[in-house]
Amino acid sequence: MQAGKLPINGHDLERHAPQVPQPPEERKKVVVVGLGMVGIAFIEKLIKMDEKRREYDIVVIGEEPHLAYNRVGLTSFFQHRKAENLYLNPQDWYSGRPEGALNYHLNTIVTEIHPSQKVVSTSRGDTVPYDYLVLATGSDALLPRHTPGHDAKGVFVYRTIDDLERLIEYAETCKGSTGAVVGGGLLGLEAAKAMMDLETFSKVKLIERNRWVLSRQLDGDAGGMVVDLVSKLGLDVLLSKRVGKIEVDADNTVKGVVFEDGERMDCRCLMFGIGIRARDELARRAGIKCADRGGGIVVDPSLMTSEKDIFAIGECASWDNQTFGLIAPGIEMAEILSFNLTQAKSHAPRKFKRPDLSTKLKLLGVEVASFGDFFADRDGPKNLPVRRHDAKKGTQEGAHDIVKSITDGPPPPPVKALTYKDPFSSVYKKYLFTLDGKYLLGGMMIGDTRDYVKLVPMVKNQKVLEVPPSEFIIGASKGGDDDASDLTNDTQICSCHNVTKGDVAKVVKDGTCKSIGEVKSCTKAGTGCGGCMPLVQNIFNAEMKAMGAEVLNHLCPHFEYSRADLFHIIYVKKLRTFSDVMKECGKEPESLGCEVCKPALASILASLYNQHILDKPLHGLQDTNDKFLANIQRNGTFSVIPRVAAGEITADKLIVIGTVAKKYGLYTKITGGQRIDMFGAKKQDLINIWTELVNGGLESGHAYAKSLRTVKSCVGTTWCRFGIGDSVGMAVRLEERYKSIRSPHKLKGGVSGCVRECAEAQNKDFGLIATEKGFNVFVGGNGGAKPRHSELLAKDVPPDDVISILDRYLMFYMRTADKLQRTARWIEQLPGGIQYLREVVLEDKLGICDELEKQMGELVGTFFCEWTEVIKNPERQKVFQQFGNTKDTQETVEEIGERGQSRPANWPTESATEDFRGAKWSSLSWQPIIEASQFIDTPAGSSVNIKRGDTQLAVFKIKGKWYAMQQMCPHKRTFAMSEGLIGDDVKSDKLWVSCPFHKRNFTLNGADAGACSNDPELSAATFPVEARDDGWVYLKLPPVEELDAKLGTSKWKVKKGEGKDPGFARLDEKLKGLRGRKPCEDSHLAEGDGAKVAARKIISKHGGEGGIDW
Repeated sequence: MQAGKLPINGHDLERHAPQVPQPPEERKKVVVVGLGMVGIAFIEKLIKMDEKRREYDIVVIGEEPHLAYNRVGLTSFFQHRKAENLYLNPQDWYSGRPEGALNYHLNTIVTEIHPSQKVVSTSRGDTVPYDYLVLATGSDALLPRHTPGHDAKGVFVYRTIDDLERLIEYAETCKGSTGAVVGGGLLGLEAAKAMMDLETFSKVKLIERNRWVLSRQLDGDAGGMVVDLVSKLGLDVLLSKRVGKIEVDADNTVKGVVFEDGERMDCRCLMFGIGIRARDELARRAGIKCADRGGGIVVDPSLMTSEKDIFAIGECASWDNQTFGLIAPGIEMAEILSFNLTQAKSHAPRKFKRPDLSTKLKLLGVEVASFGDFFADRDGPKNLPVRRHDAKKGTQEGAHDIVKSITDGPPPPPVKALTYKDPFSSVYKKYLFTLDGKYLLGGMMIGDTRDYVKLVPMVKNQKVLEVPPSEFIIGASKGGDDDASDLTNDTQICSCHNVTKGDVAKVVKDGTCKSIGEVKSCTKAGTGCGGCMPLVQNIFNAEMKAMGAEVLNHLCPHFEYSRADLFHIIYVKKLRTFSDVMKECGKEPESLGCEVCKPALASILASLYNQHILDKPLHGLQDTNDKFLANIQRNGTFSVIPRVAAGEITADKLIVIGTVAKKYGLYTKITGGQRIDMFGAKKQDLINIWTELVNGGLESGHAYAKSLRTVKSCVGTTWCRFGIGDSVGMAVRLEERYKSIRSPHKLKGGVSGCVRECAEAQNKDFGLIATEKGFNVFVGGNGGAKPRHSELLAKDVPPDDVISILDRYLMFYMRTADKLQRTARWIEQLPGGIQYLREVVLEDKLGICDELEKQMGELVGTFFCEWTEVIKNPERQKVFQQFGNTKDTQETVEEIGERGQSRPANWPTESATEDFRGAKWSSLSWQPIIEASQFIDTPAGSSVNIKRGDTQLAVFKIKGKWYAMQQMCPHKRTFAMSEGLIGDDVKSDKLWVSCPFHKRNFTLNGADAGACSNDPELSAATFPVEARDDGWVYLKLPPVEELDAKLGTSKWKVKKGEGKDPGFARLDEKLKGLRGRKPCEDSHLAEGDGAKVAARKIISKHGGEGGIDW
């Protein structure tokens, strides 16, 4: 049986359809006018549905110079400035079609349609024949041409990439001025975000004629809340304002706005986002019927126009005297038309019906949703559920109702609203029900839109509700992700592309898609606005788990999730504290965690939100280095490393570093990453050291964090005669971009100016080597205990494109790596290794590149110098003292002079294995030691080091209970137990503290208090402790002399000679007397001053002979 002659009521399309493509001469030609989101959606769906029959060849004509791009995500253009990043399909998708299947013309306008000849004419002089013509011409942004000044320079609309490129170009001419957007609807808010993303205007103002924004989607309360939220984000909203005139200067350039009420406002740039108008001019010229009011090409339910074989879809189509400015109705039209052209020969053709105008968007960071008949309480319900007894009642009482309406006025809408408003969390919900509460009609949400996907099908299906209306609010307040298990397979989860839960589940179950990126590519879910991705991910995870495709890689005994899982959960649920994460994800919701999970979760929270790690909720999660923003050294002091981006430093900054090191007696050394490390800083001196460094133009180098350390560079074209790339300039920019971002492990970069590779870029986590065409980008290298050479990710990358690639690579690593996993091991464990990484990062295999870039852009945009913020905040400075109960200080390791500097004596070769835990005291008495106010109440616990006599003790406050033990860890005789992380096992009621030096864990409570769980030879003395009503913390201690004899600092202080000899004696003998050798501080000049004298002269306050007055 021939194609096109199938039985009308046939159901087995696979059995009847031809399994080979039709010959080219028998194929029909479909011409599509318009290559926008709806046009490309129609093409994709037609190709897919016509795959077996191959009845059609497609020609698409687009007037823009770009392939189809994501207009919904237009604001992201400002981050990358690359149109290609917005393309819905790469160019090779178009060219990769079978010969003749798809031809496209860009930068081409269709000027005429000749229905009688079935051809169209183009601006290039071509004539293109068609069998079916599909008009997807979209709409134009409205510009109020009646407003004086509307044609001035600096007036824009927000619609196309060309609009944004012209805005970007113009904005450069008026940096620091005020920009304004007219219109507070969806388009206007998107335009305002675009203008803010430019970061060239000092202020951005939104002008709205109504009393609130989003007046077509929200009521006054909800719209007012959105105004408050966007105002906090920096947008200045002017309500109840209408533009009467645009003021211009002599050059016809915008200089201000005069409102209809006479008020004036300065601005140099004005963007209109006041609505759209269907583009129907092409159809009108051809005599095709168009709507008189509001415009649009009139279509019937099959989407055919008044001319046979000509269809219209998307924003240009007028159905039932309505046009639709949302993407979802257009996608539905594309789906119906493609179905009817390919499948209706054996199935009943589909008809376009009243579309669902529900929307769920994120505007300026604010979650907004409206669904169903969301203004039913204001305008009356459009469609009430039809019930049999209602119909009979209406017949009997119709006449009476008419008379009553004349005498009493119209009755109130038969609707009841259930409203929830939380001004503290900025959450607003209003759900509209029938009077009896049996049916949900519609509603709106601000802030918390998690229930959107469940409520939309309830409205569409008009099913009787099984729960009282109040449970819709109560249920939503319980938190957590949308549970996809309670959704039916026909529930629509992606309104942009009409994808159901069943569509996603099917492609996972049948093996078509094995990754979330493949699900996106195959079903199109998540490729529109992206709001459905958390639910798509949940469905994907559930199906994979049901198939047994799950690998356990739990973070620690407190979590049954891997680090990557936790990163995703925290990201999707927007969890911001350790206790929130533990309650949502932990095996024991009230657990304290441990020394493994706390730093890992602290890193994830920093990677997502970048809050100051010394603030209350986060401080107790940090390892000691992060806790004090400096690297702890073996004598309990710290090293301080200011940032020296790319190793480039001025003489002035060198002087600042040198004077600080001199003043505080710090040991200095140049690091392998081309910066200067200053060792031996006492905890109580850190604030003063940072203050002097920051005051001198330096900042934190984040050497203490699992974050970017350095981007090493050679001098490149700056100085080198062999350089072909500006390696210093690129390295500085990369280090400035990625500084402070926390990741699963430390990150190191390098940039070499030529193939001589002086910066050793090929053994870094990311490295660049300059080529004639740009840079070769290498990734996944590292030194360390298991060195690995990096691999080539991308070749000849233009400098402008380097950031995009590294943004994707680093954020993908931060999302998916295991705890403390370097990029080298991570790439080795990726399925497919470097090739898979190329597919993800360069080819967008998972469809997440835009999201990765956006997330990285948001993260780097939160940068602050952590030292500076401590300097400015006295509350954060409280932890920077050696003891909580006295300003005394104690040295715990003797110093040794070496090569003109001081360093700590070597650690002892043996641990202190004395039985501290079983110490026998002559007596114990309660003694007030420290004020309770010194302790911070945090879910992770709080601790302070205190001094009594010559003894140091660590006191802990954990969930309102108190514990105390010796400060010295007997393993290496370090004094830092109070800086250790606290862990617990809820089931056994066991608490422990982990020494920050080598993670020896000592039990704090119970019968085993003082025992070391991972080194049985070690133990610690513990003491009873309690807080009393007088505000003091009391410890039950032995006499001072007895305590000092057992635990005194002087007794256990590490002394010279206790450690292992470095073994240089014989080598030193060989070097003695060699020509040119001298003591390191001396001068080669016979009369030279040497380092110390020369430095003293330079920094002399009196500016003596040869001195410099700085």
